[in-house]
Amino acid sequence: MTSILLVDDHPVVREGYRRLLERQPGFAVVAEAGSAREAYILYKAKAPDLVILDLSLPGPSGIEAIRHIRQWDGSARILVFSMRTGAAVARQAFAAGAGGYVSKASAPRELLAAAAGVLRGERTMSADIASAIAQDEVAGGRASLDALSPREVEILGMTASGATAQVVAEALCLSLKTVQNNLSLIRAKLGARTDAHLVWIAVGAGLVAAPSGPLPAEG
Repeated sequence: MTSILLVDDHPVVREGYRRLLERQPGFAVVAEAGSAREAYILYKAKAPDLVILDLSLPGPSGIEAIRHIRQWDGSARILVFSMRTGAAVARQAFAAGAGGYVSKASAPRELLAAAAGVLRGERTMSADIASAIAQDEVAGGRASLDALSPREVEILGMTASGATAQVVAEALCLSLKTVQNNLSLIRAKLGARTDAHLVWIAVGAGLVAAPSGPLPAEG
């Protein structure tokens, strides 16, 4: 029996995916989490064979959960299942330790096929994610976020979503000074002139959704 930890902050969504997964012979969802912290705790407690997680979680994102789980268990099998389809975000998930990445726009069979592939130790992607990465490569190069570490991407994502440096520090269990130093490094690496410019970069890379209404002016 393949044990699965399902991570998504919407209980109704988790219920739907649980039913889909448990209709497959040999699959059993043994735990569910609604946050990165809860996912890490449950992984340590349950040691599931596979983690299927969304990246958009309250507080630290799924990338932070991947990073922590892989630090605890370097052989952890993790499949991202997310609405985010940007090439930069997918590559950051892989850099953090994910074995597969499937968009939520994919057909259920793609999720199941990707889960089986990750369990076999393969790197798997849904067709739209593979296409996004290929198009980004052809367009001239790797997205600007590739210059950032997973921790820096996490801080950028939370900042671009509107979190203050203090909120980021508390969510990631870092000192305020560490977050501020990281933000300075992020600005330097990305060539961002202002915080508004950081938001533009994060949205353009698919790290966060565009805010409702017009984006703030860059300069």
